[in-house]
Amino acid sequence: MPARRDALMDELISLFLAEGFLSFGIGDLAARLRCSRTTLYAIAPSKEQIIAAAVRAFFRGATEHVEVSLAEESDPVARLRTYLEAISCELAPASPAFFADVDAFAPARDVYRRNTEWAARRVRQLVADLGPQGSGVDPAFAGVVAAQVMLSIQSGELEAQTGVDDATAYHQLASLLVAGVSPARPSTARPGRSA
Repeated sequence: MPARRDALMDELISLFLAEGFLSFGIGDLAARLRCSRTTLYAIAPSKEQIIAAAVRAFFRGATEHVEVSLAEESDPVARLRTYLEAISCELAPASPAFFADVDAFAPARDVYRRNTEWAARRVRQLVADLGPQGSGVDPAFAGVVAAQVMLSIQSGELEAQTGVDDATAYHQLASLLVAGVSPARPSTARPGRSA
């Protein structure tokens, strides 16, 4: 029954992304997904483990989709933008309720934190891959900056301070980092005139 389990997991993830997960009991989930409690317990033996499995599956799938997008791009600067924009796209369906529940539920928060740390390492590598094509921004510095911003996104601190949701924040981070690592273009302003 792996196909049924996979389909049920996809439905569970969609429900959690739309509405969060902490307010649901097993009976609520079974009713919403039109399945039995036994079917849900085939995923994992407790509500908490079902939630953790669904959150892990969401982030695993998101990571796979991001890597597929990245593999389709060869230009080093475009790869950095593609990577962060793909993260933004993957997080876009997640509601504020989902992120609030992730933050409130330690196993889910840990999954998100680990994914964020991995993504920050990936950004550092993508900046390092720019080599001489980059602007001279130190890859370790860019990786630390990206990690701090990503962790601020993950913790909800960035949204609390700016009102910017997670998906939009990754889009903004992409714009900022790409502008920072792109080679400087010569000025088109004439001497003696303001640009």
